[in-house]
Amino acid sequence: MKKVGMILAACVVLASAAAAQTQPPKPAPELKKLDVFVGSWTLDGNMKPGMMGPGGSMAETEKCEWMDGGYYLVCHSDYKSSMGNGVGLSVMGYSTDDKAYTYREFNSFGEFDDSRGTIEGDTWTWTNEEKMGNMTMKGRFTIKMTSATSYNFMFDMSQDGTKWSNVMDGKATKK
Repeated sequence: MKKVGMILAACVVLASAAAAQTQPPKPAPELKKLDVFVGSWTLDGNMKPGMMGPGGSMAETEKCEWMDGGYYLVCHSDYKSSMGNGVGLSVMGYSTDDKAYTYREFNSFGEFDDSRGTIEGDTWTWTNEEKMGNMTMKGRFTIKMTSATSYNFMFDMSQDGTKWSNVMDGKATKK
């Protein structure tokens, strides 16, 4: 019996030592590209009249910071528009499996957005599908960095993914 206890104790010590030597995985290097969004931003845009509503201006403030661990960028937003005012929470990351950036947003209108993104040069392109009643629409949000502290954005929608209609455009400035 004493021998079993000593073997069990040795196993516990070895398992503890192995766990202490194991380092947590490091965030993917692609995540560093999201650093451009860290900080406080002001967005001013123009919504076009159409199926999303009557159109008009929109203003948003957004604050983004890295979650501990460096895997996700968390953003809190506060927006005002002709369609109403609200708040949002978004999380950006990178999927090494899909080789794509991820964007998930939840807002006080009860909406949820799950997008995949790519970056080419100074242009980010985020795409998704969203249900609007019994119809599935494709969305495309494009960000063109114009400096380290500003970017232009536009949001387009399409039923078939080939004919796109502009729904919103504007400019963001880092505070």
